[in-house]
Amino acid sequence: MARGLTGAGRVVRWLLLTGAFMAASGGSFAAQHGDTPMPSLSGAVQWLNSPELTRESLRGKVVLVDFWTYDCINCQRSLPYVNAWANKYAKEGLVVIGVHTPEYDYERVIDNVRQQVKQLGIEYPVAIDNDNVIWRAFDNQYWPAHYFVDAKGQVRASHFGEGMYQQQEQFIQRLLAESHEQ
Repeated sequence: MARGLTGAGRVVRWLLLTGAFMAASGGSFAAQHGDTPMPSLSGAVQWLNSPELTRESLRGKVVLVDFWTYDCINCQRSLPYVNAWANKYAKEGLVVIGVHTPEYDYERVIDNVRQQVKQLGIEYPVAIDNDNVIWRAFDNQYWPAHYFVDAKGQVRASHFGEGMYQQQEQFIQRLLAESHEQ
């Protein structure tokens, strides 16, 4: 694969080269083969609603990693769906992790993030990624960005931007069904 690209970056490059992206208004959804391990979640300056999570501690769980920032209008529009999935599928084994990666200086203030998490009704774990460490580990470039990880710890799909909520939820259901078959 390409030199210098890590984990999810190789997956995105592969998808671009093979034309595997499904173009649609409001974002793109890409499903891949699951041979890319989930990048590290270390590097957050703080975690809200949870102690620090690691990819090792998440083995056996289906994980949705949601890159967002609270003043992003596209993130604000997608958060109700992410919240709903977190609540609806938690008992089946879905772990949603919000990675708050700020765009503006005021979004770096942890008390501001804490206030927005409470106001938005986010109860799932939120990693405050003020130094963009997790962002870079995923080779992410977008808000919002959703990375879908199977119970074996492999990145299986990604979605960038708004929209395609039904397809994303169906993919969550598929990963959960697979995890129950193992």
